[in-house]
Amino acid sequence: MTTVHGAALRSRRRTPVLVLVATLAAACLVAAGPQDAASCRTAPPDSFWHAPVDTLPVHPDSARYVSSIGAAEPLHPDFGAGLVDGQPFGIPITVSNTTVPESQVALDIAGESDASGYRIPQDAAVENGPASTGDRHVVVWDRALCKSYELWNARQQGDHAWQAGSGAVFDLRSNALRPAGWTSADAAGLAILPGLVRYEEAAAGQVDHAVRMTVPRTDQSYVWPARHQAGAAADASLPPMGLRLRLKSSVDTSALGPQARAVAEALKTYGAIVADNGSPWYLTGEENPGWDNAQLNALKAFKGSDFEAVDASGLQQSPDSGAVAPR
Repeated sequence: MTTVHGAALRSRRRTPVLVLVATLAAACLVAAGPQDAASCRTAPPDSFWHAPVDTLPVHPDSARYVSSIGAAEPLHPDFGAGLVDGQPFGIPITVSNTTVPESQVALDIAGESDASGYRIPQDAAVENGPASTGDRHVVVWDRALCKSYELWNARQQGDHAWQAGSGAVFDLRSNALRPAGWTSADAAGLAILPGLVRYEEAAAGQVDHAVRMTVPRTDQSYVWPARHQAGAAADASLPPMGLRLRLKSSVDTSALGPQARAVAEALKTYGAIVADNGSPWYLTGEENPGWDNAQLNALKAFKGSDFEAVDASGLQQSPDSGAVAPR
C-alpha cells in the first residue's frame, strides 16, 4: 500500500514492521507493562485520545466519508504476532526507563520538526528493520522524562545520531498540540504512541483510547485535533486528517475473543482517528508475541459500512490544545 506524508506529497510502501527485541537491556529498555505505564501514561486523562465519542452526533458527511474510504472494505488490524512474508508486523515501541544521552537528529522537513530533545536509545527499534524501505518509524516511550520521541523515515547514522524525514518530541503530560500546519512523524501532525493498540491493554480487557487509522485518500484539509494535511485533492467527499470514526453501536462483538473484543469495544467507545494515508481501515498497534492472530483476524469480518463518522467538534476546548471540553 502507498502512504503520503509530510509537507509535500511522496509515495512510500507500508510493509510489515520490525518486532521489538525481547532481550533489550533490562537496566534501560523493557517491554511495556501495566504497572510501568501507571506513572507515565501515553496521553493525559483529559486528552482527546481518551475522550468517549459513543454519544456524539453522527457527522453530516458520514456516508460520503465512509464511501470514499471503502464501505465494502474490511477492517484490518495491522499488527499481531509472528511473521507476515517473513517479517513481524506492527509498530515497535522502544521503552526507556532511564535517561539516555540526547541524540543528534538531521531532519529533511526541519521547518515542521522539533530540532532537538530526542533521547533515542542506541538499540531503538526501527519499523520494518534496518534495511526497510517502508515507513521506518521510530517510537520511543521515555518513561523517565515522560516523553515520546517519534521519527519518520529514520536511519541511524552512528552513536546517538539519526537522519529522518520528520520528527517530533511529545510531552506525554501535556495537551499542547503542534503548531498549526506542522507535521510530526505522522501525516496528521499527531503523536503515534497514544494511538497504538498495545498488547498489555488489550490482554487486560480494556483499550481506553482512540486508535490510529489510515485511509487511502484524504482531503487537503485537517480538523481538530490534527495539525497537518497530506491530501490527494481538494475534495469534500474525502475525509480530512483528524476525522474521528466509530464502530456503530449496533455491531455485535459478542462472538469475538477477548483481545479482539477489547479492540472492537474501543472502536465503539473512543473510535479511530484518521492519521495517515494508506490502506483502508488499517488499525495500527504494536508488534507483540502475545497477540492471538486468530482473534485479531476476526476483526476483518467488519467492513467500512459498520462505521460512521463522528462530529467531534464539541470536544474542542481550544484549537491549540488536545484537552477536551468538560462534559
